[in-house]
Amino acid sequence: MATAKTDSGIKIIADNRQAGHNYFLLDRWEAGIVLSGTEVKAARGGKVQLKDAFAEVRDDEAWVVNAHISEYSHGNIANHVPMRKRKLLLHRREIEKLRGQTREKGLSLVITKMYFKGGKIKVEVALAKGKKLHDKRETERTREQNAEARAAMNRSLKG
Repeated sequence: MATAKTDSGIKIIADNRQAGHNYFLLDRWEAGIVLSGTEVKAARGGKVQLKDAFAEVRDDEAWVVNAHISEYSHGNIANHVPMRKRKLLLHRREIEKLRGQTREKGLSLVITKMYFKGGKIKVEVALAKGKKLHDKRETERTREQNAEARAAMNRSLKG
């Protein structure tokens, strides 16, 4: 997938659409991420998958786990490992807040987006609560009702 540029100067590299389907996304943070040179080049080519990516707080540091950045096609023996843990760059207060909320309330940290902002690669970390099957069905039902209502409004405006 190639990068798509939005109005605010942000170029989205990868989007985790399943996160909104599987979780209630409560709060979001923007964080920097530590990458090697070949990871940045692979990300520029859109070779990133965030489907199973999540974040964890360990030893006063936040880490991204299960984010897949494919090997760079023109890399040499110094190419990166696709599924390695990558460090998140957050302020100490943010890390402590995330640690407290994930421990006490049983919430998870899900990676929802990876994008370029001002020449740097950023990730969006969301505090998430898992959805049950009936919650997913309710969300789908609401989405369908909203789509039908928009279609009816458009029909009434045209005719």
